[in-house]
Amino acid sequence: MTNGSEHSAGKEFSKPVASLERAERDLIALGIIVAAIILFVGTGSTVLTGIVRKWVYGIGNPDTLLANALILNIALIIFGWRRYVELNREIAERRKAELTAQRLAHTDALTGCLNRRSLDDSLAALIDSADTTGDEVIMMMIDLDKFKNSNDLHGHHVGDAVLIETAQRIEALMTERSLMARLGGDEFICALIFAPGSETAIERLAVQLNDALARPIECKGVRAEVTASIGIASGAKGAVNPAGQLAQDLLHRSDVAMYQAKRRGRNRFCWFEPSMETELRFRNELENSIREGLPRGEFVPYYEKQVDLETGEITGFEMLARWVSPRRGVISPEIFIPVAEEIGLISELSETLISLALQDAKSWDPRLTLSVNISPLQLRDTWFAQRLLKLLVEANFPPTRLEIEITETCLHENIGVVRSLITSLKNQGIRISLDDFGTGYSSLAQLRTLPFDRIKIDRSFVSTLNSNADSSSIIEAISSLGRGMALPITAEGIESAEVLVALRKFGTFKGQGYLYGKPLTGQEVMSELAEHKLLSPQSPADQYLFAEEPESPAAINS
Repeated sequence: MTNGSEHSAGKEFSKPVASLERAERDLIALGIIVAAIILFVGTGSTVLTGIVRKWVYGIGNPDTLLANALILNIALIIFGWRRYVELNREIAERRKAELTAQRLAHTDALTGCLNRRSLDDSLAALIDSADTTGDEVIMMMIDLDKFKNSNDLHGHHVGDAVLIETAQRIEALMTERSLMARLGGDEFICALIFAPGSETAIERLAVQLNDALARPIECKGVRAEVTASIGIASGAKGAVNPAGQLAQDLLHRSDVAMYQAKRRGRNRFCWFEPSMETELRFRNELENSIREGLPRGEFVPYYEKQVDLETGEITGFEMLARWVSPRRGVISPEIFIPVAEEIGLISELSETLISLALQDAKSWDPRLTLSVNISPLQLRDTWFAQRLLKLLVEANFPPTRLEIEITETCLHENIGVVRSLITSLKNQGIRISLDDFGTGYSSLAQLRTLPFDRIKIDRSFVSTLNSNADSSSIIEAISSLGRGMALPITAEGIESAEVLVALRKFGTFKGQGYLYGKPLTGQEVMSELAEHKLLSPQSPADQYLFAEEPESPAAINS
């Protein structure tokens, strides 16, 4: 096995050898032609003179040997010339092939842009060019949003068409002193030269890029729509920052800024700021800590009481995820849940917590329910219902005591999948709540067709009930809707006695919030329930029976 430098050196060594062989063949062909011409001149005059004398004067005979030699000379001239033409054609084809190979080695075969291999040298040359005029190089990292989803939905032939059209749209907006490269996948790089202080012009270009790439792309009757997140970084060459180092710095900074644009909502641009690197390092540490903390049992369920507002009695608990980190203490789910979703660990995390919560809830009074929030990503998993039912069987927990909470925004994303999942879970006796009602896009038609058991008013309306007239009107409308559709209501975010009094005017609700106490650990819940004599008596292990076997994914999607 040879390393890269040896392989490169071998290729360089083969070039002069091949050139020498071609030159030798050219010389041989030319030598044959020249020799044949000399022989033709030497013998041709004698033979032709004899032929003329014979035909004109009728005297003498041409020399037969010389005549044969003349014919041979003519054949050699024809052969040599033909060979010479063939060699020139072969050389031209080889040169064309070498140019094609060189172009393919330095450009992307699909889009024609520069590729990653040739980017560094081209960037360094562009930076040197900007340095001669006192300008700066602006780097834009462009990444298509949700390109994989579009590729999976429409097929790779449409994905290739999207990439080609994207490259053409970007190139159409590039300035004269610029370069463009495709790093791979759906990621592009643009480097442009601007005068210092051209931030407005740069941002104008970024807006144009966002607008251009957001336009739908038509391909063989398919309409593909993608957007782009753009990270922007700038820099000038200096004594302590040579061209090669600046090129790498710009690539890194624009990449960091691009991911920041994605986190801020996609389809936008974002300038690099030094604080982003600190945030990125923290994010990487957070991801690693989640991966390490999950098998160590650092994620545990906490429980928030749910109370009947009329009687004040505890009716159940909502499970809340908490991360008890040895280094950082108790961490809120608002910090780690989005990260767990992005790195693909939300299902494992959620199911681990549900399993722990089911074991805790088994010791509660059978009248008390357990509510669990489900991530929108879990609703896309056709096997989620089966795994949830398996957890119930393993814990020997009755499905009728479990309540799954689905956020309202999930209905807008994939109503068909949600309907199948809800139907499958309800067939097993599990109850379904529509969480954060009033903040999403659900309609009366969806509420009528989807078999929800409860709706939960978002805490943003409840907590501002006494200070915001709109919140009061919304809660009144939701309570009227609940009565009309026979759907019980839970109000979240009850934090004061004044809010509780105001809520009671709208009807009979269940409620939860800090007025009834902060979320508790499983052990703290056990202690409080023991004081209220709300722990379950010992019972046979087989007292809970399922109505039927869990359905298959095919049945769920039917």
